[in-house]
This record gives sequence, C-alpha cells and structure tokens, in this order.
Amino acid sequence: MIVETLTSPVILFFILGFLAAVIRSDLTIPEPFAKAMSIYLMAAIGLKGGVEVASTGFTTELATAAAAGLALSFTLPVIAFYLLKTIGKLGPIDAGAVSAHYGSVSVVTFVTAMELLTNQGLKPDGFMVAVMALMETPAIITGLLLVRAASPKTASADNSARNLAHEVLTNGSVVLLIGAFLIGMIAGEEGFAPVKPLFDVGFKGVLCLFLLDMGLLAARRLLQSRKITFLLAVLGVAMPIINGVIGTLLGTFIGLDIASAAIMGVLAASASYIAVPAAMRLALPQADPGIYLSMSLGITFPFNIIFGISLFTAIAKALG
Repeated sequence: MIVETLTSPVILFFILGFLAAVIRSDLTIPEPFAKAMSIYLMAAIGLKGGVEVASTGFTTELATAAAAGLALSFTLPVIAFYLLKTIGKLGPIDAGAVSAHYGSVSVVTFVTAMELLTNQGLKPDGFMVAVMALMETPAIITGLLLVRAASPKTASADNSARNLAHEVLTNGSVVLLIGAFLIGMIAGEEGFAPVKPLFDVGFKGVLCLFLLDMGLLAARRLLQSRKITFLLAVLGVAMPIINGVIGTLLGTFIGLDIASAAIMGVLAASASYIAVPAAMRLALPQADPGIYLSMSLGITFPFNIIFGISLFTAIAKALG
C-alpha cells in the first residue's frame, strides 16, 4: 500500500510542490485558479457521495457511522488539548485552538484518501461524505469549552454563540459540501449522468494540480514558522497517528467495511486548516495562527498524505 501510494501521480504532485518550495523555486499556482480547483473538488466529492446515498438509501450503517464521526469530533480535541499542554508546553488558549483543529477534518486529505483507495479497488461507502461534513464543526465547540474551563478569564467571552455559529455554518466549504451532497441525493444516478463527464473524468487531473499547490503551501508555511518547537513537531505527527488508530478501530468496531473504516481513521487523523482557522480567528483572536496553521498544514497534512492514509488502510485491513 505504501509503495502504491508513493508512486501515485496524486502523491507525487504533492511531493513535487513540497520539494519545489524547499529549494525556494518560484513555482506558484495563481490564487484564483487554486480557489476554483478547491470549489470543483468539493462539489465533485459532494455530488458523487449524494448520488451513492440516493442509490442505497438511508441505512443503519449510515446512521451509526454518522454518530461515530460526531463522537470522534467532540472527544478527540480533549486528548489533543492535554497532550499540547503537558508535552507541547502550550498555554490553554493556544492548546485549545490547536486541539480544535485536530478534532475537525481536512477535506483535501479525505478527497485524496477516497481517490487512492478507489484506485486500489477499495471503494469507501458514499455516505462517508456526510460523515466528513458532520465532523467539521463539533471540535470547535469542544476546543472553546476546554479554553473556557482552563482559562475563563482570558478566553474570549464576548464572541456570542450566534456569531460563532454563523461563522462555522456559513463557511464556504461546509455550505458547498453539504449543498452538493444534497443535490446529488435529489438528482440520483439519472440526474447526475449529464454532468458526470465534468465531475468524474477531470477529477484526478484537477486533484493532482491542487495537491501540487498544497505541497507548495505546506512547505512554505513550515519554512516560515518560528513558533514550532521540536516537541510540537513531534506532536504534529503523534496526534494524527493516535487519532487515526482510534478512528480506524472505531470504524471497524461499528461494522464498516475495510475502505470505510480506513476513511474513518483518515478523518480522525486529519487536521482542519480551512474551517477551524476561520472560526478561531473570531472566537480566540489571542491564539497564535503561526502555531495552529503550521502544525495542521505544515506538519500533519504532509504526514497524512504521504504516510497516514497507507497506515490506516493497513490497520483496517489487518482488523477486517
């Protein structure tokens, strides 16, 4: 699995971008084009997941997986919070902000894992798109609660629940993913057929170019950071391994197939670098973006893309 992953064009484009940034190449992807690719990928994965659910219907397995995903998103930040405080030596505000990232999910990691597994004949259930969408926001709530409990005087108490809820629920990635998923459910196979060439045939090529851009961003973020200590770097690798193993075990325990259990592990292991930073900017302006963005995007994201997906798939195979 690791050899197949590392020789996949999708992963090789990410490595190319990462290395280009390390050698300080002037290679760049124009921001408007990168944003367009992001919109395309989220729309495509949401549509395809919705179509698949439309063909199978709502099942007990879907409901169980959704409940498991929600439970992971609410509880994983607690583990991260105490690791960041005790080992990483972070204060409660930065620890809470970072922990929220590690309970939420990375859409790009999810999309990459879905593509790699499907290429290897392990097709995850389409409803895992819905599970991913549900897992994006609960960690924010847990992260804020942990900060308030540990440091009630310094936590931002004036950011109302209404403002935070609006920031989270109207986040572009959340709206697009859920909206595309619902469109796919409503349209079904027959309605999806006319647009399938656009969202199916071009998907792999766009994903390659998008991961080239993500490799550039991840390496540049890491090179620019001055706030990441050795212990925080270690946690940036250790936390996804711990969370991913928990997620894979839980996915297997509730009866998911090998591919879907591996995806549950990938979701648990991934760290948000889009939705949660936006929420933290509003709710915890005192938290240092140089820490939470460098850890989630500069360390955890590359680890999961290159090694984590293979690791959690291997665990799911061994258990399944």
